[in-house]
Amino acid sequence: MNLDFSQIVPSMLYILKGIGVTIQIVLASAILGFVLGVILSLCKISRNKPLQWFADAYTSVFRGTPLVLQLLLIYFGLPQLLGFDIAPFPAAVAAFGLNSAAYISEIIRAGILAVDKGQREAALALGIPYRRMMGQIILPQALKNILPALMNEFITLTKESAIVTVIGALDIMRRAYIVGGEKFAYLEPLIFAGLIYYVMVMGLTLLGKAVERRMRKGD
Repeated sequence: MNLDFSQIVPSMLYILKGIGVTIQIVLASAILGFVLGVILSLCKISRNKPLQWFADAYTSVFRGTPLVLQLLLIYFGLPQLLGFDIAPFPAAVAAFGLNSAAYISEIIRAGILAVDKGQREAALALGIPYRRMMGQIILPQALKNILPALMNEFITLTKESAIVTVIGALDIMRRAYIVGGEKFAYLEPLIFAGLIYYVMVMGLTLLGKAVERRMRKGD
């Protein structure tokens, strides 16, 4: 069997329009995941036991169950409880953001613990409030150290966003699937979609390396 990409040429622009949908979902999910991840990481290093238990339980649940299951529970399960439908976009952002927060919280927690304890002790000795110490002294250093891991999580999120096709969001993968159904040939549009994801991921990888080099120069 020969590949014939000429048959999907008229539909390539339609597939490419899915890039915007994918980027919107990934960016919104990354922001939500980062904010929640910071909160969860602070709960994990807190001396408050209930907060520690909550953060650990949260991480255990979201890391221990499939992302596609979480997505389907939010998209199909919540309407059953709330009594109204949820659009694919907010459902995807909620699922990806909540899932990403579990992983990001562990990354940030490790980064915070890697900061020299002497700096925390010195800040406390100087009477610097805990929030100011974490926000201006500890977290900036931790984020600088864990930037490669955060970038890797962002790349993973970009690839995993393809599963929104199961709830009908018109991302790259969904559009490629639709084109395949119209042309009765799925291989060519799926390969094209794969190339788009590859270019996006390689772009993010190069961006991450550029940021790392710039930060090392700052040292």
